[in-house]
Amino acid sequence: MYSEIVMDHFAHPRNAGVIEDADGIGEVGNPMCGDMMTFYIKVKDDHLEDVKFQTFGCVAAIAVSSMVSEMAKGKSLEEAQQVITNKSVAETLGGLPKNKMHCSNLGAEALTLAIKNYQEKQNKNAA
Repeated sequence: MYSEIVMDHFAHPRNAGVIEDADGIGEVGNPMCGDMMTFYIKVKDDHLEDVKFQTFGCVAAIAVSSMVSEMAKGKSLEEAQQVITNKSVAETLGGLPKNKMHCSNLGAEALTLAIKNYQEKQNKNAA
């Protein structure tokens, strides 16, 4: 049902945890399945220096969170938003069952919300 990559990221999630002084936080949830994801980002020189997540959900949700965090680290904010999409996350994981594709949407969306949260804070500080 799941690829070896999905199972590896589920069994050994990368970057799980909280960044206490996060520069941006993005939280999403799907009430239909109960998955909840929170992404925390640390930004330095317009690049994602650190990315962590907390996820409550199924195998796919945890694997997606882990993969998104790996894909995002080190990328510029703009690059992360362009290349980390639900499709690219699912492909990098070696595919997801159709009924679990929504999980890849949640991961990309949570990261995007964390970046937007960071940018909103920057705009407030600049004003």
